[in-house]
Amino acid sequence: MATYMDVHTGMKGITKEQFEAAHKADMAIEKEEGVHFKQAWGDPESGHVYCLSEAPSAEAVQRIHKRSGHPADEIHPVPLSIS
Repeated sequence: MATYMDVHTGMKGITKEQFEAAHKADMAIEKEEGVHFKQAWGDPESGHVYCLSEAPSAEAVQRIHKRSGHPADEIHPVPLSIS
C-alpha cells in the first residue's frame, strides 16, 4: 500500500468536535476501499485540514472523503519519509 497526504481547504472555523466527527466518518467506511487513515491535522483559522493515509490509490482516498461529505482538494503521494 502507498502513503498519501490529502489537503482540504474549505474548513475555516471547524471545531474540534466537527473535526473529530469528519475523521470518524472516514474511518467508519475506510475499509470498504482498503484505506487506512493514520492521522489528521487541522487549522480552523486557515481552514486547512491534512490527512495522512495508507491506500491502494489516491482515487480510493478521494472516494472515502466524498462519501463522508468532505472531498479533498488535493491528494499527494508520499513515497519517501524519515523520522
